[in-house]
Amino acid sequence: MNLLDHALQGANRPLPQPPSLPLQRQTRLLVVGAGGALGSAILAEALVAGRFARVQALVSGPLRSTLRGFEPLHEGALLAPDALSAEAAVLVFERARHSNGRDEAYTQPQPQDLLGLAQSLHARGVRRLMVVLPHSPALLPQALRHGLATLDEGAVAALGYEHLVFVRAAQFAAVAQGGGWLQRFAGWWLSQLKLMVPSAEQPLRAVVLARCVVQLARQLPYAAPGTRVLAPETLASVANDPVRLEAGLHGWLHGHPPP
Repeated sequence: MNLLDHALQGANRPLPQPPSLPLQRQTRLLVVGAGGALGSAILAEALVAGRFARVQALVSGPLRSTLRGFEPLHEGALLAPDALSAEAAVLVFERARHSNGRDEAYTQPQPQDLLGLAQSLHARGVRRLMVVLPHSPALLPQALRHGLATLDEGAVAALGYEHLVFVRAAQFAAVAQGGGWLQRFAGWWLSQLKLMVPSAEQPLRAVVLARCVVQLARQLPYAAPGTRVLAPETLASVANDPVRLEAGLHGWLHGHPPP
């Protein structure tokens, strides 16, 4: 067999797959920030196929649930010592938000709330925390994409979570519409600059990013404890290929580069 045959045989060999994950019917997940496009996608993905024993979402107003396995939880529960029963939580910070009344009922956390929310969740028994932080690709230095970017993130890491993951999700800032010709020209110019961003730093669709976050939540209990930062380049390398997603995140959690 010549070298070309060896190369073709290697290229056609299937990628090693992680062991199948059991259904986590004992794991309860809390989503904080489920009102925006990304937050609602994460909530929907978490409810698919009964992947968790219960899925809760923090709400600021009345919200009646008719979905099996879903439980709205009033934000006042973070002040009560025994009202929260989730082992894992996702904090979603996003700029875009739906404008209908139902989505406005969900609590919308702000970046300055990160430390306070993380302290409350940790004090009430949450052991695994994922923080989804959108950023503009051109504004976040390369070194900070793979490490802690603020003092608040460092303080959250010091709280002692069993698993803590910061998900650096690329997201372009919204461009204001209307106004004078100068404002319209500025909007057009910014839209052209987006084309110059490398594909690995392009924002992912909400449903794709949600799939990554929920898959990560399912795999965290089987990984070594610690604080991790999921960079946008790593996300881009596995997110758009569902076949590689589970294996890619499994490898990343265990210290191997994505396939």
